[in-house]
Amino acid sequence: MLTLFETLPEVKSLLEKDSELTAVAGLKYKNLETSVKECKGDFLCYTGKMKFSPEEINAIGARLEALYTGNNALGKLVKQHLIPSGTYILIKEASEKALLRKAWEQDANGINHTIEVYAEGKKPNYPAIDSIGFKTTAKSYPVLAYDVTEVVRQEKKNANLFFGPSMHYALQFLEVNERSEAADYEPMISTVNKAAFDRVKKIDWNKFKYTLILVPGAGPDSPERALSEGGILRCRVAALRYFEGLAPYILVSGGRVHPFKTKYSEAYEMKKFLMETLKVPENAIIMDPHARHTTTNMRNGVRLLYRYGMPMEKPCLVSTMRSQSYSISSEAFVNRCMREINHVPYKLGKRLSETDVEFYPVLDALHIDADEPLDP
Repeated sequence: MLTLFETLPEVKSLLEKDSELTAVAGLKYKNLETSVKECKGDFLCYTGKMKFSPEEINAIGARLEALYTGNNALGKLVKQHLIPSGTYILIKEASEKALLRKAWEQDANGINHTIEVYAEGKKPNYPAIDSIGFKTTAKSYPVLAYDVTEVVRQEKKNANLFFGPSMHYALQFLEVNERSEAADYEPMISTVNKAAFDRVKKIDWNKFKYTLILVPGAGPDSPERALSEGGILRCRVAALRYFEGLAPYILVSGGRVHPFKTKYSEAYEMKKFLMETLKVPENAIIMDPHARHTTTNMRNGVRLLYRYGMPMEKPCLVSTMRSQSYSISSEAFVNRCMREINHVPYKLGKRLSETDVEFYPVLDALHIDADEPLDP
């Protein structure tokens, strides 16, 4: 939603003309100016002022509701963008005005979480792979906090939008942490997935039992290794199903995950192996280079088949090794999905073998996960 606030001219104009909301932006920029003068060696002094307090989140939410009418720019934003996109689908039962407020609250908490993890060193959901890249206890760390604050102060991006300074601050800390994973290979329909995407409308789906074959990622333990043994074997299983004619696509899913801050993308390396070694054509391979866990392998697969206009009513196939296959089909994995992403992005179908199980996509997968900035 905040991207839409920035890019839709009518919405941006409405927000920038509102004195209450522009006062919020003014206060945040004032915080930047006072921080570089006063915070000295206390890095939490810099970062704390750029987060939204509960009182600020509540006041902004109330103001957005007050500005909302069904026919103005905010009304069109909700009707024409937020609802059709599905990105806030888990709060779809709310009224349109309430949905706007709830979406803001979610996004504000996402900004706060990003600052807490990548500026303040708070533990993320998965500390072993997603943590801050600096020691906040180092004597030099307050200098970095000062430097980031000073750059954001000078650049003044989206200076009149109420969330602009804090959003810029969160993104700047992601950048200095080298955490750009959420944007890897985007826009994928014109880069790594172009050949596959261009073929979607030409497929006779009646010829295939499944929409796609999903291959979950398996990151290597060594930073020198590009593709793990698990990734190799999972690709081989999926290739068998593909050449049996079960589906027109293999979807390889996995980001730059293991080991910590690896430069290798699991999905990219699996695609490379499928093409070069197993001779699967490029236009039959879809990459999801963003997923960081098995839960999001499933979720992101559903997102891509929906966004690419593939059939949602047909079953799909997960092809992987036995232990992971049975894990995905377990009640424990359902509970893990609910715990980590607040929904279950699939419904299970039949088990075909020790390595292959059916699933049906669920549109709840479209909802943004605001506390996972590397793969929201």
